[in-house]
Amino acid sequence: MEQGSGFSFMKYGTAASFAMVLLAYWFRSPGESGLDNRLDTVLSSLLRAESKVGMNNARPRVAIGLGGCVDVIVDGVTLLNKIGLPPTGQPLHHDYIENADQLAQSFAYFFAPGAASERFVINDTLFSQLVEASRELPDNRWAIGGNAPVMAGRMATEGCDVLLGGSFSPDFADILSQHITVAGNVVEEPDIHLILEYPSGATWGQYTARRANRYIVHSDDHNPYLASLQDFEVKLQDFHPDLLVVGGLQMMDSFPFQRGEREALLSRLGSLLSSSSPRTGVHFEMASFVDEGLMGDLLRLILPHADSLGMNEQELPNLLSLLRGSNVTVLSDPNPRVATVLDQMRALYRLFNQRYRDANEDSDMGAYATSAKGRPLTRLHVHTLAFQAMIVTRGSQWKNTMSAVAKASLTANRHVCGSPDIDPSKARLIMDESFSVSSKEGSQRIPLEETRPVSCWDEEDYEICVAPVLVCTEVYQTAGGGDNISAAGLVLQI
Repeated sequence: MEQGSGFSFMKYGTAASFAMVLLAYWFRSPGESGLDNRLDTVLSSLLRAESKVGMNNARPRVAIGLGGCVDVIVDGVTLLNKIGLPPTGQPLHHDYIENADQLAQSFAYFFAPGAASERFVINDTLFSQLVEASRELPDNRWAIGGNAPVMAGRMATEGCDVLLGGSFSPDFADILSQHITVAGNVVEEPDIHLILEYPSGATWGQYTARRANRYIVHSDDHNPYLASLQDFEVKLQDFHPDLLVVGGLQMMDSFPFQRGEREALLSRLGSLLSSSSPRTGVHFEMASFVDEGLMGDLLRLILPHADSLGMNEQELPNLLSLLRGSNVTVLSDPNPRVATVLDQMRALYRLFNQRYRDANEDSDMGAYATSAKGRPLTRLHVHTLAFQAMIVTRGSQWKNTMSAVAKASLTANRHVCGSPDIDPSKARLIMDESFSVSSKEGSQRIPLEETRPVSCWDEEDYEICVAPVLVCTEVYQTAGGGDNISAAGLVLQI
């Protein structure tokens, strides 16, 4: 089994990437443009920003849950061709997949814009057909999957001791880092998730992908039940983490629970989060959610207990829409402008903290007050293809924001290119040469300075930092990208 989801590499250093910059300079042909010089300078500057702060002598202790799986990574178009599924003439969104026609419609819906998506397949026969066809593809790869294990692997690689909540097979557990302790039951057959990757410019019938991404399908019947929660809760008592991370709850999305089951599970998880020490940061990693009932439960039972949130450019407007009382936003611009994202982040930050203030000012809210009091939101990290953006409350426990954003940016390239060393000849900048800090008329524009590519400034009670991403042009894997990026950004802020 290949450790392809982000933690098979040795601890990243900066020396090798600096060497790659020098080699790229010396072997560049005279006719190449000044854009290459600019890219080299941005890379060197990001590496310096990343290395400005390091880990303390003691390894930070991080608890991460819940769940895990085996990812089977294949080329999405090749797999659909393998099972004889023709391109549909009608791209459509489906909350879950019941048959092959819906699979084709859903894949086409997200494939053309290049938007990441994950869907539950309720048809066991169809899913088994997909798995068997994937096994027969010559270029398939098997990797440790699931938000929690991928984030755990990254954090262990970056110097943390990790308690991982999940139920894994013996083979699965054997290849985890020695710095990861598992809390959960042993299962003989792990759940399989199929990762249908595609590069930018890939074609399927009349559809062409605007950017590299993945479409994920699963028929997982273990992880929705948070099977490792009890053991995780017990071992957490003696672990005393500096940071508690929760992810993987999208496994509950559109899953056919019995009435009241999902709410009971989330209530128990919410109680665990609410009982954590105030000195322990709590981070929630968003994912692809389309079930409005589940999102409502998360907003009521889980998110109020997190003081840090991580998400991508699709998940940000989705969560913001629900907070504003609207419906789920299934598909948003996969390449948003910096100003648009920053405006959405400010709105999300204000709404979450207003909910926190309202819940704590009103002592007569019954059961809702218990679940909503929680914590103020003090950290918000959004990762996009072109840039990383972070809001951190001044005076909060989160430190080293500038270096953390630089590290997140570099990790995006390292993961997607599949190498700890960044090769400037396999990267490009797609962030604008300058950006507005807001879409409001007359807003300040900030230029992208090659020697200081991370831009930070203060607003209200928080700091904002934005960094460009060196977008990988020879994609190895997009799946697990957000988890690796979020985990890397957190490491320097604990």
